[in-house]
Amino acid sequence: MRIRRDEQKDGKQVILHVKGEFNFTMVQEIRDAYADLTDQEVIVDLREATYMDSAGLGILLNMQDYLNKSDGSIRLINCPDAIKRVLFIAKFEKKFKIE
Repeated sequence: MRIRRDEQKDGKQVILHVKGEFNFTMVQEIRDAYADLTDQEVIVDLREATYMDSAGLGILLNMQDYLNKSDGSIRLINCPDAIKRVLFIAKFEKKFKIE
């Protein structure tokens, strides 16, 4: 399993932990991880991600759209430097909170 989902006990926050390459091969797995979310705060923890390509960027945009989240409401945390560079080149700091 390359996506692990942790829900806080109060049910208000969900953390999606990504492991390995964040690319097209992960589409269905990550969709399954967020498909039933409604009003929870969503955090994507990229600490164990090793790579992100344009498909990974698309996955994040699709998740934001599917969950009907406004710009900046989904947090991307623990981004490795290489992935952070990809996010900033794509100007994702305008769409997501990058920490």
